Amino acid sequence: MANMFIFGLGYSAGHIRKAALTHGWQVAATGREGDVDFADRDAVKRAIERSSHILSSVPPSQNSDPVLDEYSDLLTGFSGWTGYLSSSGVYGDARGAWVDESSPTGRGRRQARSAADARWLALGARVFRLPGIYGPGRSMFERIASGKAHRIDIKGQVFSRIHVEDIASGVMAAALNSSPAGAYNLADDRPSPHNAVVEEACRILGKTPPPMQKLEEAGLSEMAKGFYAENRRIANGKAKRILGWQPKFPDFTAGLRAIWAAQS
Repeated sequence: MANMFIFGLGYSAGHIRKAALTHGWQVAATGREGDVDFADRDAVKRAIERSSHILSSVPPSQNSDPVLDEYSDLLTGFSGWTGYLSSSGVYGDARGAWVDESSPTGRGRRQARSAADARWLALGARVFRLPGIYGPGRSMFERIASGKAHRIDIKGQVFSRIHVEDIASGVMAAALNSSPAGAYNLADDRPSPHNAVVEEACRILGKTPPPMQKLEEAGLSEMAKGFYAENRRIANGKAKRILGWQPKFPDFTAGLRAIWAAQS
């Protein structure tokens, strides 16, 4: 029986755990919902020794990776399957062009993430580069309900995104198929303007979309403004070709309608 140990049982990793359990795997994890204390080195060591698969979803902190900083010695000696949830932000701004796993990294504002991404690749991990993540409880529906949805008037701006269930299926495809180490983009098939997602969610809800605004009029935080500072389309062909993966939700329309149907 396969055993997976997850560093950081957050939103995406929780869905991965659910998928692994469905396959009959045993799963242990650190994090608020986990059963292993990250600071308990002996407990972590025992969990790693029992595991056939290790996955980290812990983001970098203060320009470093907490998992590798604390446990790189144990991970370096691990002979099983290793995975890391990274970000497509490592590619930086591509002015709306397509980027794949051969594209340069470390050029954008996500310098800490790029450094962590490179360290996990050097360790021999499968590094899953993820764009905007959405799913049940974390979708445009919640942003509309809270009054935080915006339509920003930026010509040619597009984003890629991924439904959380497709993250789980992509990671599990890599784990079940003993995929080769390296980077894999997990994204849907239809990069689209953020405004299109807002408008589709409003259409489903029967609500009027928020007004179109200039970026400087929207009152966004500096972090939120950074969301619009980069423009790229994420290609997913390598994951399809090597992992045999196909997104269940190939675009935001399918994903939003499925979320709404489950809530209704």
